[in-house]
Amino acid sequence: MRILCLDDEYLALQMLENCVREVKPDADVDGFDDQDELLEEAEKSGCDVAFLDIHMRGMNGVEVAKRLKEINPKMNIIFVTGFSEYKGEAMDMKASGYIMKPVTKEEVAAELDDLRFPIVPKKNVRLRIQCFGNFDVFMPNGEHVRFERSKAKEVFAYLVHRHGSSCTLREIFAVIFEDEPYEKKLQNLLQTYIYAMIKSLKEVGAEDVIVRSYNALAVNPDLLDCDYYRFKELDAGAVNAYECEYMSQYSWADFLYNDF
Repeated sequence: MRILCLDDEYLALQMLENCVREVKPDADVDGFDDQDELLEEAEKSGCDVAFLDIHMRGMNGVEVAKRLKEINPKMNIIFVTGFSEYKGEAMDMKASGYIMKPVTKEEVAAELDDLRFPIVPKKNVRLRIQCFGNFDVFMPNGEHVRFERSKAKEVFAYLVHRHGSSCTLREIFAVIFEDEPYEKKLQNLLQTYIYAMIKSLKEVGAEDVIVRSYNALAVNPDLLDCDYYRFKELDAGAVNAYECEYMSQYSWADFLYNDF
């Protein structure tokens, strides 16, 4: 979980950051006393939750919240203020929560436990998938996953693109072999590619990302950390990383990336 804190008073910012870190020691927490710096960071690296002081010099917290919602409509905004008269204006923003100063860790914990857009952490992620630019596959520690056959990797790329939807072998055949006839020799070759794909995944302990059924395959998206999936969830970091290049090495992807 990535949490940003904003207050132009140094001591208040320190108190807020300390409370958030106590409540969420595993979260990535950054504090800012400048509105533009926080917005720049949110746009660059994304943000799940923003704690915003409302009453500040220059751009107030409500104005910052509006800018953050442009970056990510599903960002959780929690307003922090010592002025109760701002509460109505803050709630008009459909904020996740509202805390009166002085901030306590109990109040912070209560708000983080009841977010408007709950953050569901990915557990047991097997692979990190890069779809923007060239398609590539990595282990969670960053080590590159190698496929012994390039077509095996391409089969996996197509399954990732389908985002958990079941794909028949005939559908996969049409993507991999394009205009070739659906004849036995190539069907057997496709089975070879699928076997090689599963073998490569098994070697890195990730064979369970493939869901097999009769004459069909899919991926389990819950076991993948994928930039394309995060883009579809309006994650700001993924949205800003996308530069109109999607699985660039595959010609079929040119026609499919518009689907999202």
